[in-house]
Amino acid sequence: MKIIIINGPNLNLLGKREPEIYGTQTFEDYFKTLEAQYATAATLSYFQSNSEGALVDKLHEVGFSYDGIILNAGAYTHTSIALADAIAGISTPVIEVHISNVYAREAFRHHSYLSPNCAACIIGMGLKGYQAGINYFLP
Repeated sequence: MKIIIINGPNLNLLGKREPEIYGTQTFEDYFKTLEAQYATAATLSYFQSNSEGALVDKLHEVGFSYDGIILNAGAYTHTSIALADAIAGISTPVIEVHISNVYAREAFRHHSYLSPNCAACIIGMGLKGYQAGINYFLP
């Protein structure tokens, strides 16, 4: 089972950025924990970019060969028709993940262009939302 986690803009700052919302752990450290936890069940990959085009390119690259994609598109969730179209155009199912509860935040975060094209959405579970996404794909 091949699963990739794709993180969008500003998520490279996890552990530093707004720790009251996003916590103090870096994603790289958390990803090592996930790799160890799921070593026998799945091959995990990780990609992060602050660039919308790079995220679209990565979805195209893995969207026909992976078993699952976990996508936290950050602010692009609320603005990117290009990412929504990329998700619609691939065959690999995508789980939309948000670390914080976007519905408890600013009103502009309440709308996702991606959700209609995703298999599921996981919102407000902190970093554990990524684990829930991986579990979604496992038998």
